Amino acid sequence: MDKMQTENGYGVLFIVATPIGNARDMSPRGTDILESVDVIAAEDTRRSVVLLNKLGIRNKLASNHKFNEHGKARYFVDLLKAGQSVAVITDAGTPCISDPGNELIKCAVEEGIRVVGVPGPCAAVTALSVSGFDLSSFVFRGFLPRENADRGRLLDQMRRGAVRTYVFYESPKRVMDAVEFFLREAVPCRMCLLNDLTKLHETAFRGSPSEVRDQLLAKGEYEKGEFCLVVELSEEFLAPKQEHVVSAEALLVDAMVRESCRPKDAIKVVLADEANTYSKNELYAASLKLKDMFS
Repeated sequence: MDKMQTENGYGVLFIVATPIGNARDMSPRGTDILESVDVIAAEDTRRSVVLLNKLGIRNKLASNHKFNEHGKARYFVDLLKAGQSVAVITDAGTPCISDPGNELIKCAVEEGIRVVGVPGPCAAVTALSVSGFDLSSFVFRGFLPRENADRGRLLDQMRRGAVRTYVFYESPKRVMDAVEFFLREAVPCRMCLLNDLTKLHETAFRGSPSEVRDQLLAKGEYEKGEFCLVVELSEEFLAPKQEHVVSAEALLVDAMVRESCRPKDAIKVVLADEANTYSKNELYAASLKLKDMFS
């Protein structure tokens, strides 16, 4: 059994994953912890009580949704410092993965409170695992941006990166628009679109953006349930790495002279330049080199 208190008398903050659709995916350890803690901080108490009733758990529920997350963090931290144990859960899946919880965890860590993860279901990881795509590295981007300008910037970042596989969450009302965005932009890629993961009518749509669109249309009533979209970019889509024409040190010195600023601020100036081809880490290393040269 996990300890509910630490040696200094503080309670323990447990981050507990819950099922994303199939209640049988709730782990025995997660169930034990939810039964044992003093308080359960839930994203939506109305939805969480359904799961807790199935598990036969009658613990005290407190809301911790995205609209009160900042104000409630102090409340839970005070409980933890008083020796009470707290479990964080969201509507489904692993807390903090595009869900509330980060603010509380940040405050708890700053206060020296022990934070323990209780692993379990995660829609993004589950979707990646069944995609069949290159998973040597991947990027989780949450929900696809709504505005076209933001989507364009995201696409440019994807093109400039070295990662081929991306995973997004999407709502049923916007899923067709998300697929058609990649189609309109003629992005060479493969898709694995998962609907209602782990549920009875779980469905996978696979293929190019046009093939996935046609599969959605063929299904008919597709605007139901939750979606996870995994995109594997073709290697030809990724822009070749640009050779640096001017050294990072020279760019920093130029920015310092033009803006009359320190190396730290010069890094920001260079990064803001659309023509810049250096990463933040490369510029930081160059600033240290300059410091050594002139110290």
